[in-house]
Amino acid sequence: MSKIRNVAIIAHVDHGKTTLVDEILKQAQVFRENEETETCVLDSNDQERERGITILSKIISVNYGGCKLNIIDTPGHADFGGQVERVLKKADCVLLLVDAAEGPMPQTRFVLNKAIQLNLQPIVVINKVDKDDARCDEVLDEVHDLFFELGATEEQVFCPVFYGSGRDGWFAESPDGSQEDIKPLLNCIVNDIKPPAQIEGPVQLQITTIDYSSYVGRIGIGRVYRGTLDKNKPVMTIADDGTEIRASIKQLFVFDGLGRREVESVECGDICAIVGLTNCDIGLTVCDAEEPEALPKLELDKPTLSMLFRVNDSPLFGQEGELVTSRQVADRLFKEVEKDVALEVEDVNGEAFRVSGRGILHLSILIESMRREGYELSVSQPQVITREIDGVKHEPIENLSVEVPEESGGKVIEIVGGRRGEMKTMETRSGRTMLNFSIPTRGIIGLRSRLLTATQGEAIIGHSFEAYEPMKGDFPHRRNGVLISMAQGESTAFAIDALQQRGIFFIDPNTAVYEGMVVGENSREGDLMVNVLKNKQLTNVRSSGTDKAIKITPASVKSLEEYLEYVGADELVECTPKNIRLRKRLLKEVERKRGSKLP
Repeated sequence: MSKIRNVAIIAHVDHGKTTLVDEILKQAQVFRENEETETCVLDSNDQERERGITILSKIISVNYGGCKLNIIDTPGHADFGGQVERVLKKADCVLLLVDAAEGPMPQTRFVLNKAIQLNLQPIVVINKVDKDDARCDEVLDEVHDLFFELGATEEQVFCPVFYGSGRDGWFAESPDGSQEDIKPLLNCIVNDIKPPAQIEGPVQLQITTIDYSSYVGRIGIGRVYRGTLDKNKPVMTIADDGTEIRASIKQLFVFDGLGRREVESVECGDICAIVGLTNCDIGLTVCDAEEPEALPKLELDKPTLSMLFRVNDSPLFGQEGELVTSRQVADRLFKEVEKDVALEVEDVNGEAFRVSGRGILHLSILIESMRREGYELSVSQPQVITREIDGVKHEPIENLSVEVPEESGGKVIEIVGGRRGEMKTMETRSGRTMLNFSIPTRGIIGLRSRLLTATQGEAIIGHSFEAYEPMKGDFPHRRNGVLISMAQGESTAFAIDALQQRGIFFIDPNTAVYEGMVVGENSREGDLMVNVLKNKQLTNVRSSGTDKAIKITPASVKSLEEYLEYVGADELVECTPKNIRLRKRLLKEVERKRGSKLP
């Protein structure tokens, strides 16, 4: 009997996946007793730490009860569904974490559906039972209803259930069970979950994740589905297009704790990392050199949003970044595609590239990574990817859930309804209202900021892709126009103070601006050209009554995601290592007027 268990932890965002992994590491004694550890150990990426979310799936390995447990931590955001789909193929079992108060959310449905399609064994873990508004029995009923909706087998529906608190480090078979440790959960994984099937024959492995090292290059990570992988035997690699290349393995690693350990061979069912494959890529099959046989291609959901990435051609071009040419931008984008199979890049004209992904967060993570690496680029307004089905144009539809205080429910319904959203369910409990909508992906763009403003920041929003449906009607993207700088230079406090009644400014005094740069939001419809460089005229006359104190409202500073949601069809977001700016696509006013008159 195999002593390996491959377990993936899946859940909606912020339901406690990475915190549970922390407890598994502690209670499996991966750390020394006197070793200081931080929370969310696996969220090691800078952006993961800053945002408090998991972006990349990670694998750790612990030994417990005589078994090796390969634990796979997965992202919770719908935008990173491509990561979840790939890594689930490595697993035999999933821990489905559900918040004891919130219950199943949109991403819970998405990841559970993928697990059921792969016929994985589930264990339901109802987390955060220490919350004041926890409702364990109701949440369990909702989870079972979700299993039935998704067509789960009887064995999957009646799976083990555990209750507890990952933060406090305990799980038990009932909400009022022993609160000592998480051993009941780990014992269930070891004793009740079937081990990986031991299939004899020529070796087969599929690369589902790519790692990179500046010393050895690309490292392919995958699971051995058949036979035993031997480092000293030649292998054949088969790409998605059927290309076969004979190769030899330079180094072979298995996961051990938070790191990796070099080995000579890997048995069937284990997850390993391979160094030395020249054509290492996602979906690549590694098999026996004498009896090559490819595994089925990885089938993933297609992207729903696209944006145009292009070189930065503003007057401030090249002043803040080092990597500014179209060739450098192209190399970086195509390099990202090799690691992220949910991303697609298409060369439009040699200077612009259409980048398609799962959502604004998915694309903004890529843009932010490029900024930090020294790239300068400009990106267009996100556009939904439509499909032609039976001669009818279809668009992606999302399942949107919004949790707000009871008194804010009417505002949310009005805002979402104005974006062609259709309410499916409404439930009120403990003074808060849970609303569920079906809404076009177009309507999601820019919705978060409007809902947060309308609810004084108390809205909890989640969404996931549902299906393609015929195009809904049009709706306005942005009501108000923008304030546009009419000259290049540095903004002054005197000019901004005089213009404050015209709208809300995105810049502070002494900020570098140029002609065509968007410096604020107009208080009315239509765009307005403004002079933010104007200085006070100096004269020799002075009196206490002529000068007034300048009082400037602080600038409305937007994040990268907020700019991507705000940008209009005739605008671009300029991204550099030091600044994020909004600008018109055509910088000269005369060119914009000429363009607006064209048919």
